[in-house]
Amino acid sequence: MAEIHPFRAFRYDTKRVSLDQVLTQPYDKITPAMQERYYAASPYNLIAIEKGRILPGDSPEINVYTRAAQKLEEWIANKILVQDAAPGIYVYAQEFLVPGTQTRRIRTGFIALGRIEDYEAHVVFRHEGTLSAPKADRVELLRHTHAQTGQLFMLYDDPGRKIETWLDEASRRSAPLELHDEFDVTHRLWPVSDAAFLRNIQKEMSAKKIIIADGHHRYETALNYRNECRVRLANPGPLAAYEFAMMTFINAHSKGLTILPTHRLVRDLPDFDFDRFRRALARSFDWYSYPFQNAEERAASYAEFRKDLAGQNHGRRAIGIYPWGGPFYLFLLRRDADLERWLLDVSEAQRGLDVILLHRLILGDGLGITPEAVAAEKNISYEREMDAAVAAVDRGEAQLACLLNPVRVQQVMDIALGGDVLPQKSTDFYPKLLSGLAIYRVERRIEV
Repeated sequence: MAEIHPFRAFRYDTKRVSLDQVLTQPYDKITPAMQERYYAASPYNLIAIEKGRILPGDSPEINVYTRAAQKLEEWIANKILVQDAAPGIYVYAQEFLVPGTQTRRIRTGFIALGRIEDYEAHVVFRHEGTLSAPKADRVELLRHTHAQTGQLFMLYDDPGRKIETWLDEASRRSAPLELHDEFDVTHRLWPVSDAAFLRNIQKEMSAKKIIIADGHHRYETALNYRNECRVRLANPGPLAAYEFAMMTFINAHSKGLTILPTHRLVRDLPDFDFDRFRRALARSFDWYSYPFQNAEERAASYAEFRKDLAGQNHGRRAIGIYPWGGPFYLFLLRRDADLERWLLDVSEAQRGLDVILLHRLILGDGLGITPEAVAAEKNISYEREMDAAVAAVDRGEAQLACLLNPVRVQQVMDIALGGDVLPQKSTDFYPKLLSGLAIYRVERRIEV
């Protein structure tokens, strides 16, 4: 099962730099505006490595990857980045408000090295497919820097929360490193090198399977790089550094584990007619409207709609629809809906996903949007915040918004462990794990 090890992370020297000025969000969440803001924050900001600028004069000899490798070497030589003296596991906690609510949560896990496993070994499981372009970019960066700066977000199953209890006990023994990011998330880190603690964590994890929550492209990048190194380098044994990746492990039963929905915006449909769309869904959905005539009524209808969408009083699966000009609609799956016959080509677990109902029945049957069009984002775009999705429709940027409840953690676990994957943009684990909090240098051999 899962094999984990402590390691000697490279970390920013907080006597030289302020962590909130040098750490970044994961590379795939960094917008051009964020990239520029990071560059301006500090000459030592991780952006120069994590997602550097592509310059007009770049060549095979001098480019974004060679510059990243050069920066890493400079910062290590100048002791901006310093390697910890002893191998350890790093307790990592994040305190945050769930977006759109006043609910405050704390999610606690730990950073360690995990052995990279082929999916066929049934130790590491994915829940999403991947694309080739991001993997090509990440593996080229890894080839040049020989370092992992971002975290792989992994889930493990521990209903009794034994490991979390140990993490909480370890965190009470010392003050953490602490910073606040641009999304008002507080990040805390406790390096722990106590031998008994490390052995307990390793032994408990050795019986577990792990699921990739976030970082599928980075995991497969590490897997491809491992395979390259096995061919290119003399075999130094099972503890070769390239056989491992830096991972943050979170209990699937953690009270702080939060998945947000990703809403869909529909646009550019010729001759779109909402009444025709609604009639096309009559065999599979009942609907209820939340009309309004003025701003005051609109606010009240929107609040009632959101409550009913998230609630369970109706006892049925619900998807929200907001067309341009309103009103808000709640589409409830009919009690006699024959999903087994209509969705014959998907597993029973997948039929339990609202996003499958949305893509197959609403977008497909109701609007004629093909899977190919969805993949190409021809008629579909994505928005995490419900308010932003509704506002996009109000501005005329979309013809309607399809508003979803989040996928449940147990659904992710069941589908992944069953060897299946969810559709793209089904899960948004919040908050993201900061890059640069710990850096794993892929050297000759890990220390044990």
